[in-house]
This record gives sequence, C-alpha cells and structure tokens, in this order.
Amino acid sequence: MTLRGRQLRVGSLARVEGEGALRITVRDGQVERAELNIYEPPRFFEAFLRGRGYTEPPDITARICGICPVAYQTSACNALEQLCGVELDPPLAQLRRLLYCGEWIASHSLHIFLLHLPDFLGYPDALSLARDHRELVEQGLALKKAGNAILELLGGRPIHPVNVRVGGFYAIPSLADLHKLAEQLCGARALAVGLARWIGRLEFPDLELDHELLAATDQRGYAIESGEVHTSSGIRFPPEEFSAHVREHQVPHSTALQATLDRSRYLTGPLARYTLNSNRLSPSARQLATEIGLDTTCRNPFRSILVRAVEVAYACEEAIRLIADFETPSRAWVPITPRAGIGHGVSEAPRGLLYHRYDIDAAGSIRAATIVPPTAQNQAVIEDDLRRTVSEHLDLDDDALTGLCERTIRNYDPCISCSAHFLDLEMRRR
Repeated sequence: MTLRGRQLRVGSLARVEGEGALRITVRDGQVERAELNIYEPPRFFEAFLRGRGYTEPPDITARICGICPVAYQTSACNALEQLCGVELDPPLAQLRRLLYCGEWIASHSLHIFLLHLPDFLGYPDALSLARDHRELVEQGLALKKAGNAILELLGGRPIHPVNVRVGGFYAIPSLADLHKLAEQLCGARALAVGLARWIGRLEFPDLELDHELLAATDQRGYAIESGEVHTSSGIRFPPEEFSAHVREHQVPHSTALQATLDRSRYLTGPLARYTLNSNRLSPSARQLATEIGLDTTCRNPFRSILVRAVEVAYACEEAIRLIADFETPSRAWVPITPRAGIGHGVSEAPRGLLYHRYDIDAAGSIRAATIVPPTAQNQAVIEDDLRRTVSEHLDLDDDALTGLCERTIRNYDPCISCSAHFLDLEMRRR
C-alpha cells in the first residue's frame, strides 16, 4: 500500500437510510475533493404530482419516507392551506402538533439507540450493542414504541399514516383513547429523561461548525409543525420567501440536488433548531439540556445525539400537555375550496426544515410542485465536514479512516431516500 493511488471502499454505509457513495481524493497530502455521490435513481415525486388533485399531496408525499412521513404530510398541508386561506380550528392544530411529536419521538429514538449510539460505544451495529447492553436497547425501543403509538392513534397506522388530510383529519380519536395514550407517554417521558442523562455521560470529540444555520421558529414555543424561517445571521422570512433565499442546484456527482442559503452552504436539523430555539424549550427540557452538558447553543455534530435526546424528552412532555389541554372539536376538518395560486409550507422534520411549494389551478389541479428535504440541504455541509475530518486524520490506516468517515456522516442522520437517495467509499491518494 502506497500513498499514490490508494483507495478506500465501503460497499454500503451501515446505519443510515438509503444508498450512495463517498469519494475522497487526496493530492500531495491535501484533501482535494470529498463528494457524496447519491446514486439511487431520482424518484420523480415532484413530476408525478403534476395533474393530481390538491387533496392528494399529503398521501403521496408521505411515501417519500417511511421514517418521517408526517413531516411530508404536514409541510404539504401547510402549503395548501396557506394557498387556500384556511386556518385550522385550534383543536385540530393541537392534534397536528401531537402527531408530529409522535414522529419526533419515534425517529429520534430509532437514530439514537439503533443507528448512532453504537458509534460511541464501539460496536459495529445495534445487535452487537444489545448483546452487552440489552436493557439500554430495549429502553430505546420502548421510547420508539411510544412515538409509534401516537402515530397509530392519530394517523391510523405508524408508517405512512392515512388519517391526515388537507384541513385536518378524516377522524378524531376519542378522549378516552387519548388519555390512555397519555399514561403511556408519562412513562416514556421518565424513560427519555433517564436515557438523556445516561447519554450525557458519553465522551465527544471537540468540533465546532461555523456554517450558517437555518430552522423554523415559532413565538408560541419550540417550532415543530410550522413557523417562520430563521437563520443564525439574524435573517427571518416567511415560508413564501424560502425560494428567494434558498436555491437548489445540480452537482455532477449526485442525483440529489444541493442547496445554498444566499449563495452559502448551510445546516438545518437538530443543531440549527436547538441553537436558534433553545430558549423556547419548556423549563424542564432546558434544565435537562443544561444537566447533560448542553449550552444554549450547540455546533458540534457529534453532540447532536444530546440535542436529539432532549428533543425526545420535550416531545413526550409536549404530547402529554397537548392531550391534557385537548377539547374534542366540532368537526374533523375545515372545508376547503381550491383556488388558483402558489402555496408554501415548512415544518421541522427530525432531520431539519422541510419545504413544500404547490402551484394549483382554479379547479384544484396541481400545475407544479417543489419539495426541498433536509438531507439535500445538508449535503454540502456534510461534504465540507468530511473534507476537514479527513485532512486532520490522514495518518490513519484505511479501516480507521473509513470508520471515522462513516461516524462523521451518521452525526447528521441522513435520510438519503428523502434526498433523491449512502456508502461506497472510494479514496484516492496521489
């Protein structure tokens, strides 16, 4: 093995959703290029939404991802309701936020305990981790089960919910079922707090990202299901101005589009959400964050597991609050009359801000659709992080450097299917 022509290959990146490749080129001891090659075929959701009815995007776009379907349903509904001038009845808005809490709990728990935690404890996968830490993995699965219970009750099933519609829901759960769910969530919240404290004892590499951050903000609380867009440089804009600031472009090495914010790379997701909104967490969630070592901001991608742990505890608490305050609405959905125009909607998927744009005609037929998922927005930052990480560890052998690249990528919990679609690793040293 020599420095010239040296290659590292990984057949597939474990513990992320989707497929792709990472190609790194080193020339004269410097990392010349780090490219995420998303090679899964594009799935053309935006194209085959054209000509469909305005009521169809929540069901169709949910199929983009089996891990965060509610995010796609919610951003779609937000865009179409904004276009048609419809505002949800307060109880329906509460149920939408409650449903989204379920997705946060389920998705974050899956990532933390099955995908990410093995990296910190030195295991190749969750099955190996479970052999030595069975109770820990079982507790993580119990948390995910609590999130799934919310999705099943409000959405009709835990994967690709079928009870969501533009204007609300097809059916409303009974108070008795909601109160029974709250009992399960009380136990889940206690479990989430204990697990967050356990995760807070992990050791984390020192790393700070200086990229621009982007997330939704909401004056009413920690942004989940809606909000205004906010950046770390202080820019604020409504969803309808998203495309004026965020521009997508094609790169030669990927089937997924990449995005820039006012011509610069940027990061969305837990780090951005927490850094821009930590003051809007509940007092108990803020206290938990402080207890496990988080400041009011966090720019270390390795510590994103801490932010996700706090968000799980917060989502459990918020779900309990929403159920306690819930009053059965007089109707399951708000009637909607389509009108010609363009609607814009955002929400905070577990992995970051998700933007939808729909252009419909007066009859309610979709003329054009644009969907900008968080993983596609984060690809440029991931590539930059990999460039810096490899540059600082060129002394590592092939296996060690490959493992470090995989861990770096998993910090971002990329959902590649959402973005088009991770990991063949090819490294050339010249």
